Amino acid sequence: MSGKPLSCGLLLASVLRSTPGFPLLLLALLLALPAQAGRDCPCQEPELCRPISHYPDFEVFVFDVGQKTWKSYDWSQITTVAVFGKYDSELMCHAHSKGARVVLKGELVLIRYVQSIGDVSLKDIVDPSFRASWIAEKLKLAKKQYMDGINIDIEQEVNCSSPEYDALTALVKETTDAFHREIEGSQVTFDVAWSPKCIDRRCYNYTGIADACDFLFVMSYDEQSQIWSECIAAANAPYNQTLTGYDDYIKLGINPKKLVMGIPWYGYDYTCLNLSQEDVCTIAKVPFRGAPCSDAAGRQVPYKVIMKQVNISISGSQWDKDQQAPYYNYKDHAGYFHQVWYDNPESISLKAAYILNHGLRGIGMWNANCLDYSGDAEAKEQTEEMWKVLKPKL
Repeated sequence: MSGKPLSCGLLLASVLRSTPGFPLLLLALLLALPAQAGRDCPCQEPELCRPISHYPDFEVFVFDVGQKTWKSYDWSQITTVAVFGKYDSELMCHAHSKGARVVLKGELVLIRYVQSIGDVSLKDIVDPSFRASWIAEKLKLAKKQYMDGINIDIEQEVNCSSPEYDALTALVKETTDAFHREIEGSQVTFDVAWSPKCIDRRCYNYTGIADACDFLFVMSYDEQSQIWSECIAAANAPYNQTLTGYDDYIKLGINPKKLVMGIPWYGYDYTCLNLSQEDVCTIAKVPFRGAPCSDAAGRQVPYKVIMKQVNISISGSQWDKDQQAPYYNYKDHAGYFHQVWYDNPESISLKAAYILNHGLRGIGMWNANCLDYSGDAEAKEQTEEMWKVLKPKL
């Protein structure tokens, strides 16, 4: 022997090795020992590795895509951070110190036909053993990283008459059951389109999924993903269309407390094939899931870039009364006209009032990294205004 003291687990093993029924007895005893996780906690204060167990009255759900901008977030409001970037233990420790949950990203590739090596067929989700394996993998990672749950983000086509329709609901329920059982106070959420009406051919069992998880994060953005009328630039999240989506979810019988309003902290920059005197920007025809045109004709632009560009644009910020959203026009170096549609505190506050009026669970955004946290005086004011708008007012 090296003289090195045995751990509690090894000591028990040496004593009980000859005991009848040793394997089962050892397993039970080891499970009763303090978790190894506590000794591996990356936080200066080990208690910060414990899961968050309380539930806020109002949810502020933040998507983070990496880097260190989280250090400048308004932590007085945040209740959940969904980590869509590289895992950052420092972020986890800080969030827990503020009483905020940190949750995994739960993605699953679902496509109808296997088209290339590496694709995952939709039929896999129908297999209970596949679902169990996927859940076990996510649960193991969540425990290793001291996470407080998982945000499931699928966004793939599902036909309501297909076996995947029920299998997806089963996946959500089984994930929720497993996480609730294994991690105290854990939270399982599911991202849905701005409307339940088969947007982008996502014909999910929305009521079943809402019942199966803690709440739905409604992605009230990218609402031009399918353009069925004229191929022209339009608001990312027009007021009336956005709120009609929530009306439709509630009409399905989904409790408003199961809905969190997702807002965009980014916009779309469209190159105009033609820009009329009435500011109508005709865009290229880029089909998407059956629709002749889509917002794929444009490119996403974060709010911090928009705020730098709008004041030097040829139009300045304009307001569309029908869509209740701002936009501006500019001319690039090649001489092409562009039209940029975005959301600002005014357009967001109009939609956010719906949250209080209809008793929704809360608000969130894609994504918190889109703001300017440089400390510049003007940028700081703009950033603070965007955080303030998360507190909806009647």
